[in-house]
Amino acid sequence: MALTERYAATLDFLFSRLPMFQRVGSIAFRPDLTNILNLLAGLNMELNKFPTIHIAGTNGKGSTAHLIAAMLTAQGYKTGLYISPHYVDFRERIRINGQLVSKRFVIDFTERVKPLLDEINPSFFEITWVMALAWFEKSKVDVAVIETGLGGRLDSTNVITPVLSVITNIGMDHTAFLGDTLPQIASEKAGIIKQNVPVVIGEKQEETTPVFMHFAEINKAPIYFADQLLKINYLDSDLNYTTFKVQRNNEMLFDALKVNLAGEYQLKNVRTALCAIDILNSHFPVKKESIVQGLLHLKKLTRFMGRWQKLGDHPLIMADSAHNPDGLLLAMKQLADLPATAFHLVIGVVADKDIAGMLSLLPKNATYYFAKPDLPRGLDASKLKQQADAIGLKGRAYSSVKNALKAAKRKAAPSDVIYVGGSTFVVAEVIHFSYP
Repeated sequence: MALTERYAATLDFLFSRLPMFQRVGSIAFRPDLTNILNLLAGLNMELNKFPTIHIAGTNGKGSTAHLIAAMLTAQGYKTGLYISPHYVDFRERIRINGQLVSKRFVIDFTERVKPLLDEINPSFFEITWVMALAWFEKSKVDVAVIETGLGGRLDSTNVITPVLSVITNIGMDHTAFLGDTLPQIASEKAGIIKQNVPVVIGEKQEETTPVFMHFAEINKAPIYFADQLLKINYLDSDLNYTTFKVQRNNEMLFDALKVNLAGEYQLKNVRTALCAIDILNSHFPVKKESIVQGLLHLKKLTRFMGRWQKLGDHPLIMADSAHNPDGLLLAMKQLADLPATAFHLVIGVVADKDIAGMLSLLPKNATYYFAKPDLPRGLDASKLKQQADAIGLKGRAYSSVKNALKAAKRKAAPSDVIYVGGSTFVVAEVIHFSYP
C-alpha cells in the first residue's frame, strides 16, 4: 500500500476508534490526567525532555502560540508547535518550524500505540498530544510551544513543566466543563501555573486578577500582566498585515512593527506574545531583528491559517474562526470596518455554544446563509435559522457549508463582502473547498 493510502487508513482508524471532543463533545472529555500518564508509561516515554511554553486562555491562545513560535523560529531555534483543532490536514496539529509532522511518523506512532488502546481507552486528543511529544523528542527540538485543548488544570497537556506559562484572557466558553463564572474559569486555566515557573497573563481583568495572583503566590511563580508592561497602539492594516507601535516604560521598542496578520483585534495577542518573548529572554534570547522578521513572515514560518483569512476577491471573502461571544465581538467590529455595498454571512455553529449570545452580535443589515458544520456536534441549519429569525437576522438554511457558500457567491455583487464563520469547523470546510 502506498504511503498516502496508509496515511489515509491511519486517519480513518484514529477518527473512528477514538472519541474526539471536536466532533462528539462531552463524551470525549477526560477530566483527569490518568490516561496521559498511562500512555507515557506504556510507551516508555519521559516528560520534560525538551523545554516547553504552555499556553491557555479562552480566546487568542492559537494566535499567541503562532506569534511566539514565529519569533523563536526567526531567531534560529528549532521550534515545535502543538495546536488544535486542525483545518484541512490532521498533521497541522504538530509542526516544527512550520513543517508538518511526517505522514510516516503518524502511521508508525499509531501502530506503536495500538496495543495500549483497549487497556487505556484514550481520547483522540490524548493520542495526538502524546504523538506530538514523541515527534518533538525524536526531532530534538530546542523548544516547543504547546496550546492547551480545553481548560488548563485537567487538560491533557498539563503534565509538562514549562519554562513559561501564558494565559491569554478569560471569557465565557465551555462553561459545562470549566464553570459558569469568570473566576471559576480562571481557576481552571490557572491550573497550568507551575512551581517557580513565570506566568504571563494577557489581560488584567477585575474578576480574574485575584485568582491569578492567588495561584501565582501559592506556586511562587513570578507573574506578569502584559497589558501593564507593554503599551501597544494600532497604526493601520490591510488584508495581509497590521502595524503596531510598541512601548515599554515610555521607551519606544518598535515605532512600526508590521505583523503578518490582518485585524486590529490581534493587538492583544501581539502584546501577550511580545511580553512572553521578553520574559523568556533568560532561557531563549531573541534579538530585536528576529522579532521583526518573525512577525513580518509569520504565515510562512508557522503556516498560520483560519483567522481573518482572505479566501477570494470580487466579492471579498473573509473567513474567521471566532466561535464564542468574546471572539465574535472582535470579528464583527473588524467586519464592520470593511468597505462593502452589502454583507453576506455564511454562519454555522456547534450546538453546545452560547448561540443566543453569538447571534446577538451579528449585524442586522446582512443576508444570512445558515449551514450545519459537518460533525455530530453541529447545530441543524434550520434550528439555527429559527433562532436567528427571532432576533431579526434574515436568511435561508442550506444543506451544507459548501452549498451555503455557493449561494452567497451567486448572490453577492463584486463590491460586497462575504464572511464565513461561527465555528472553526465551518472555516475548515471553506478552506478545504477553496484550497483542494
